[in-house]
Amino acid sequence: MTLPRALVIAHRGASGYEVENSLAAFRAAGPAGADAVELDIHATADGALVVHHDEMLDGTHHIAHCTAKQVAGFRLENGEPVPTLAEALAVIEKTLKVFVEVKSLAPQFDERLCNVLDQGPNPAGYAVHSFDHRIVRRLVSKRPGLRCGVLSASYLFRPTAVLDDAAARDLWQERTVVDADLVTAVHQAGGRLFVWTVDRADEMRHFLSIGVDGICTNLPDIGRRVVDSNSQ
Repeated sequence: MTLPRALVIAHRGASGYEVENSLAAFRAAGPAGADAVELDIHATADGALVVHHDEMLDGTHHIAHCTAKQVAGFRLENGEPVPTLAEALAVIEKTLKVFVEVKSLAPQFDERLCNVLDQGPNPAGYAVHSFDHRIVRRLVSKRPGLRCGVLSASYLFRPTAVLDDAAARDLWQERTVVDADLVTAVHQAGGRLFVWTVDRADEMRHFLSIGVDGICTNLPDIGRRVVDSNSQ
């Protein structure tokens, strides 16, 4: 039996080859074989949406307390500036889906996030997710058509309750706490399960065998080969 084709999701772009969450990593994702890109955002004090994993820049400046101008003065390891969400969306291949992990977002900037997604090159292909399920529920209430997900790093005995509480449809689950029963439960609820972060081919094959909907990986070229081989 051939299982449905899972998405290859480039974790923070093609971060196994380029600096994570950089424009270079986002440009490299499509050529490396990704179907989608996952990236992280924070809001600055004045509401700019910047792409960065950690809440601190250089371990010294808290993004939420910085202005957009201050963040623009920092440089990543490859010399590039910290991108804004709009800049990231602009360089990602238009055929790719983009999953935006919201690390921090004050409620007054919810609409700004929605507007940036609306104005991107492929708004129908964008979705958001977060460890902070309150943010997810807020965004769904303001934009009912926005595809949303929740992140989890613990085993959920009642994933349907977690998804329902946040009004989410996607579960992003850490790789060590994913099994076939969890995948089945999410599917029975009409949701999708994405597993993170998986870089070994044997683990990818295992997760495909139990029916995950997407594999988030730092190595999208390996993910592409494994998913394509599994689909033959």
